[in-house]
Amino acid sequence: MVIAIVGANWGDEGKGKISDILSKDAEIVIRFQGGANAGHTIVNEYGKTALHMLPSGIFRKDVVNIIGQGVAFDITAFFKELEEIKSKGVEKINILVSDRVQILMPYHIKLDEMEEERLGKASFGSTKSGIAPFYSDKYAKIGIQISEIYDDEYLKERLTKILTAKNKQISGLYGEDKQINIDEMYNFLINSREKLKPYLCNVAKFLNEKIKENKTIILEGQLGTLRDVDNGIYPFTTSSSPLAGFGAVGVGIPPYEIKKIYAITKAYSSCVGAGAFVTELFGEEAKELRDKGGEYGAKTGRPRRVGWFDAVATRYGCMVQGATDVVVSLVDVLSYLDKIPVCTAYEIDGKVVKDFPTTVDLNRAKPIYEYLDGWKCDISNIKRYEELPENARKYIEFIEKEIGCPIKMIGNGPKREDIIEKNK
Repeated sequence: MVIAIVGANWGDEGKGKISDILSKDAEIVIRFQGGANAGHTIVNEYGKTALHMLPSGIFRKDVVNIIGQGVAFDITAFFKELEEIKSKGVEKINILVSDRVQILMPYHIKLDEMEEERLGKASFGSTKSGIAPFYSDKYAKIGIQISEIYDDEYLKERLTKILTAKNKQISGLYGEDKQINIDEMYNFLINSREKLKPYLCNVAKFLNEKIKENKTIILEGQLGTLRDVDNGIYPFTTSSSPLAGFGAVGVGIPPYEIKKIYAITKAYSSCVGAGAFVTELFGEEAKELRDKGGEYGAKTGRPRRVGWFDAVATRYGCMVQGATDVVVSLVDVLSYLDKIPVCTAYEIDGKVVKDFPTTVDLNRAKPIYEYLDGWKCDISNIKRYEELPENARKYIEFIEKEIGCPIKMIGNGPKREDIIEKNK
């Protein structure tokens, strides 16, 4: 069976923890999109680890981890993370890389940094990891597929054509004198190829064979619905699709093989990057929620924007993802509150709106809240749903009704074991 684990909101919902938990019953965990621009934080017997490039099943010795062809493959980040995992004492690491994956080049990061600087206050809140330039090149057909680095003449010819144009862009648009050196980029790639070769695999063939053998495969998404380039808060999105539907494309399997889709959301809202965020909090109220939730980026360390649970956005996120099950993480964070607001609708130009709007209308949206009683006690050691305080159960059941999708699991702490199953 193929299972997709994806974000229902803006990303940073806690997908890594769920991938880590569910991977105990899986044979394969595979990343299908995105790059090293975001992180999945996992807390287990090896300590706390922020993964950016590697799949979240990397700690399981019997799990094959794969980087699919839809990923922006950062060679440097890949080997750096492998070394970090080994240094934690993980002895057996099973990792494969698609022979069709495209390489995120050092110049993609350079271009990302220059573009954000050029945009100034109008920037999109990029992590400056090279993601937008990478996907721009991919769809303009001037990316470098990993298989190309094993053909010297072909690679040199491709790089020469690509970088001639890139250097004109750097001097003309950004006014930079320092050009990208073709030989330097060529050497970067050929010096990586022997290290990379043992990991390369025909991933589409491998996965389709495993599907026929009825193996359990987890597709691991990065970011969330509202950062999807087609269905999100464009242009404040990532440059790929974090939707479960793209998972089939990003790894090379039929879409009908995805049987279960877990959409992950927080018990409140958080957001990294720019764009409309209707329930956003500010000042001391935001700081208190941010500090209690540890809302600082796994990649950048920068403070995340935080707000109350947005049922309008989450309902839309689950719908577009095709969620069969929802996981609500970090419920324990809300234990300090007397009253807990939930955004159940927006007001736009005097009208009540319950359907998630396009970005232009979203920019004018104001939250309409309903208030639920808090539970005012520590729930972090509770393992059974029935043992949660009544008001905590009411909160979960209220948002379950609002989003119209069954909540399967509840996260009540950062560790692997801090999870409650609902409706077993």
